[in-house]
Amino acid sequence: MPGPERPSAVLEAAGFEVLLPESQACCGLTLISTGQLDAARARLTHTMEVLVPYAQKGVPIVGIEPSCTAVLRSDLKDLFPDDTRASLIAARTSTIAEVLVESDIDVPDLSGRTIVVQPHCHQHSVMGFAADRKILERTGATIRELAGCCGLAGNFGMEAGHYEVSVAVAENALLPGLRDAPENSIFLADGYSCRTQANDLAEVQGMTLSQLLTGGAASVEYSARAKRLPVARTEAGAPASMIGAPCEKCACT
Repeated sequence: MPGPERPSAVLEAAGFEVLLPESQACCGLTLISTGQLDAARARLTHTMEVLVPYAQKGVPIVGIEPSCTAVLRSDLKDLFPDDTRASLIAARTSTIAEVLVESDIDVPDLSGRTIVVQPHCHQHSVMGFAADRKILERTGATIRELAGCCGLAGNFGMEAGHYEVSVAVAENALLPGLRDAPENSIFLADGYSCRTQANDLAEVQGMTLSQLLTGGAASVEYSARAKRLPVARTEAGAPASMIGAPCEKCACT
């Protein structure tokens, strides 16, 4: 998973001073998504203590992972409806694209290339993708924005009995988009789950917006063209072909 180096480099190139919290500021999403709300509130109470000094000074809080950013923008207020710190942090939280879109940041010239984009579901529903879209359009590339969920849905696709449903959801947009991608295309997904799904089901290595803006598109390893196809499980547990021939090795579980 990409660390803070690429986002920091992009923000600094745009003229921002980047401050990293001295203490961990976890969003607690894994606790929220599994219904452990008391534990999530305890985790987020600490996170608010870490982030509120920045918010009080008007410093933008930039989220790199869309699902984490969505928690700070939305779930935090739901879990702490009477805590003014939650509302303040939510108001100060932005995606990296929302911070960069009004800046004079240089973008790579990708004219003649195609970027296949999988917006994260949480970003689509909470923050929106407009800022990202504007930045990508500046590159001159052809943008293919996929609609719908990648199918992994956090821990859902990793749980026993969910494989076929996860792959079926991926067949709505993600997998067709990767199968039809030009050879020199780029797969872009800020969501870790989305990149994991593409890698597990089609051996496609995705990149983040920060990686794209710092020259990642020059690497051939990020081609969006699917390299293999997913397999389905039979009742006996052995893989059976779902689309075309089964792959020789499968990392899917």
